[in-house]
Amino acid sequence: MFKLLSLLTDNKYWRFHSLIIKVILKLKGIKIGKHFYIEGIPQLKINGLPENIIIGDNVSILGNIDLRNRENGKIIFRDNVTIERDCRFVSAREGIIEVGEGSIVTAFAILNGGSNILIGKDCIIGPRASINANEHRFQKDKPIREQGFVHAPVIIEDDCWIATNVSINKGVLIGKGSVVASYSVVTKETLPYSINAGIPSKKISDRM
Repeated sequence: MFKLLSLLTDNKYWRFHSLIIKVILKLKGIKIGKHFYIEGIPQLKINGLPENIIIGDNVSILGNIDLRNRENGKIIFRDNVTIERDCRFVSAREGIIEVGEGSIVTAFAILNGGSNILIGKDCIIGPRASINANEHRFQKDKPIREQGFVHAPVIIEDDCWIATNVSINKGVLIGKGSVVASYSVVTKETLPYSINAGIPSKKISDRM
């Protein structure tokens, strides 16, 4: 129905839609800046503080989005961020998930916190990327689902490109200007302006 209304109104419908969604989110306690734009419906599982979800100015969400927090988890989209369709952000404990100014998170990406996930300025997070600041414990004495998690932060510095279907493990620093090729699994730090690929990911070249 929303897409039909958008088609009938040459996309003018989304401006009205965005205003209504912004009012609803603000009534729920979420902080939202100027010129908010959304082409979908947020799915909210707010078991923490709603004011810990902060959306800056000129943020665009190009489809549905799944926002979840618990304990003191925070989700922050800085100014001029773009989030494409069907992305999930889960922040828990004292963890912060932050998408830096001018960065884009593309379709179907999943960011699982528990510790910090900090994305710098002007980054591209590719389709179906999985960024995890936690992992399951997996000793054999009891079921994995009952063992809880180990947490460590993920930091992606400015001007990085994380390509399609990349998985980034807990405790990893992606150095400034890094490129990570499609289908890679990143288990350790990348060097600034390096190009990385593989399972596990290794440096294969430098940006020229």
